[in-house]
Amino acid sequence: MRKLHFFLLLGSCLWTLGFSLSAQVNITIRGEVEGGAGKTVELYRYSDMLTRVEELVDRAVIAENRHFELHGYSNYPTLMFLQIEDYSQSFYVEPGREYEVYVPTFDWDINEKKNIFLDPVALPLEFIGMPEGELNGLISDFEATVANYIDSHRFYFDSRFRPQRRYFDSLEAEVARLNPDTDNRFFNRYKTYKLAELKYSLQFESRRHLANRLVKGQPILYYDENYMSFFTTLFAGAVSNGTAKIPIKQLARMVNELKLDVLLDSLGTDSLLRHEQVRELAALEGLQEAYYDTRYYEGDKVVQMIDLLGARSKFPEHRQLAQRMSAHLRQGTSGSEVPSFTLPDIDRQPVSLDSLKGKWVYLSFVRVGDPSCLAEIETLSHFKDSIYAKNDNVEFITIDCDREFQKMYNFLRNSKRGRRCSWTWLHFDGNYKLLEHYQVVSYPHFILINPDGQLQYTVTPAPATGFLLQAPWMQKQEEESKPFFLLH
Repeated sequence: MRKLHFFLLLGSCLWTLGFSLSAQVNITIRGEVEGGAGKTVELYRYSDMLTRVEELVDRAVIAENRHFELHGYSNYPTLMFLQIEDYSQSFYVEPGREYEVYVPTFDWDINEKKNIFLDPVALPLEFIGMPEGELNGLISDFEATVANYIDSHRFYFDSRFRPQRRYFDSLEAEVARLNPDTDNRFFNRYKTYKLAELKYSLQFESRRHLANRLVKGQPILYYDENYMSFFTTLFAGAVSNGTAKIPIKQLARMVNELKLDVLLDSLGTDSLLRHEQVRELAALEGLQEAYYDTRYYEGDKVVQMIDLLGARSKFPEHRQLAQRMSAHLRQGTSGSEVPSFTLPDIDRQPVSLDSLKGKWVYLSFVRVGDPSCLAEIETLSHFKDSIYAKNDNVEFITIDCDREFQKMYNFLRNSKRGRRCSWTWLHFDGNYKLLEHYQVVSYPHFILINPDGQLQYTVTPAPATGFLLQAPWMQKQEEESKPFFLLH
């Protein structure tokens, strides 16, 4: 989950071509991080612009001299993310290039002082020896031109009033003057599609006119971040919210009843979606949007429809997209497999989640200095003994996410409240990737894992909701205690 991008990317992400960590190397990133010795630095990219699934490109441990080196491969300009702990920064890399970056002194404890997922903090990143006309510099200058012009004429771009078309024309002229086309075709497309997105959002040009001008009769550039970002903006909501001829309730019925052929044929009545390849791609985008609209769509049916579309599509790009999208939507939902881990307990002995298979695991992620966490911990301690006495297949596991192990140790061993918490405590041990896998973005965070090692709920209630009095293991206990004649 990305917190902040280096540029005003207006929703950038991209389709990337076949890639693996063992692929040929044609990109090198060397860097120095002040105060970063011993930390892990990682390089990511998006797999595609629809799912925004992040793929690891390379990782390294920063040496004692604060230096690191990362390698990757791309056959087209690609947006990548440099990440250390919970902080990241994005920039474009071009095939055959070497980059030198520098991260100055930085407060790594910011994420313990505020929620950086709600109030993002970017990893400060400086390029060293960047040549004139380099792609990131060109994009940065273009974004600055647009931002400065809009700020100087913000009244005429404000949607609360009536935006003035002539000022947008003046903006295009300003861009042509200050940021003319170059030999870098990627940058030229970047300008074209970003201005088109802005024009569409200000309602200066209709979706139909833009599609006819920039999509119709042209190949779909899955590998081009600019094109795919524009396509997403253009067709966002165009399918999932219904069309002029198909009300959303009728569209939802087609999806919930898994009528793929009817859905695609119906979408084809829109002249913008008559081209089969464009129609399928717009349908995939619409289905992903529909998954989150629980008013009309059934989530499991949406995923099944995505699977069906992928299986039937004759376009390899769509088959790959559907497969990735389906797997992405199933993550973190009820019945999905949870990622395992091995973390140190208070005595620094390793404890593995796999060792608890066959039991209900009520997993909590906390910070011991957080008042909300302490209140829920108090509730857990109140119920723990009675639950353990009645159920031998229940385990409370609390993962402390404070940066310092000593905070957890002092709480459990040197405080009256902590000594009442007599269940298994583990320290996250700097495993930020684990927190990301479990989608921990605030504290406290609770997860119930069933005896099969699967997620029991998409969202697990906190102890203070009264959940522990009606948890699944309690229901089993009640069934066993019913008289025989009540079971028939």
